[in-house]
Amino acid sequence: MHNPTAFSLEGKTAVVTGASRGIGAAIASGLQASGAKVFGISRTGTAPSPVTAIKCDLADDAAIQSAFEHLTKAGERIDILVNAAGISLPASGTASELQRFRDTLAVDLIGVYATILAAYPLLKRAGGGSIINVTSINSVRGFPGNPGYVAAKAGLAGLTRALAADYARDGIRVNALAPGYVATEMTAGSFADPAMHEDRRRHTMLGRWGNPDDLAGAAVFLASPASSYMTGQELFVDGGWSAKGLAISEGKP
Repeated sequence: MHNPTAFSLEGKTAVVTGASRGIGAAIASGLQASGAKVFGISRTGTAPSPVTAIKCDLADDAAIQSAFEHLTKAGERIDILVNAAGISLPASGTASELQRFRDTLAVDLIGVYATILAAYPLLKRAGGGSIINVTSINSVRGFPGNPGYVAAKAGLAGLTRALAADYARDGIRVNALAPGYVATEMTAGSFADPAMHEDRRRHTMLGRWGNPDDLAGAAVFLASPASSYMTGQELFVDGGWSAKGLAISEGKP
């Protein structure tokens, strides 16, 4: 029988990392609009209204633990955890290539796992819930010039499957949401460059870049009872990038 409230998050509490901007901000707003009470964690301590902002650096294990201890002491519950925070470091900088690799994994993979470990007791106490890790098309495709980011996202996809197996006994589902090229501060350089912008647009089946709001509906689905029999999966919201073979104009092989 159809359940008209399957996508409702009424009575649920969510924590979204990277909520100050881009995809994280859009997901936080989307969960709030679907009825959830939302806490947004970010390094700047900002989040879209009426999301409650929490300042925390995800490269700092102690700060992550402190943030979730604060929620515990305040009597909050957690039903949904969205790990949307991530960094992509430019090749031109003072850090060595190896340090750049380490710094990227510290936030994009290790920081996510530290966040999950800190949130796990609250999710378990709530009787189960949903963890959503924001990966990327980089998790399954090779992209040049940023091996740390590609490795981190591929690792996060693997971590998603591993924790889905570990946490199923607690009623905690773990899935991943994989965006394609989305117009955010992280992709501002390629978005502003006419040739790069067009290359990325043409590589999608839908013929356009994504917007942060394009991820909100998929996140609500993964957070809600509508996806209650889904765990260990990576859901691609990429305009058809990862599925595309020949360009549409090239016709049959």
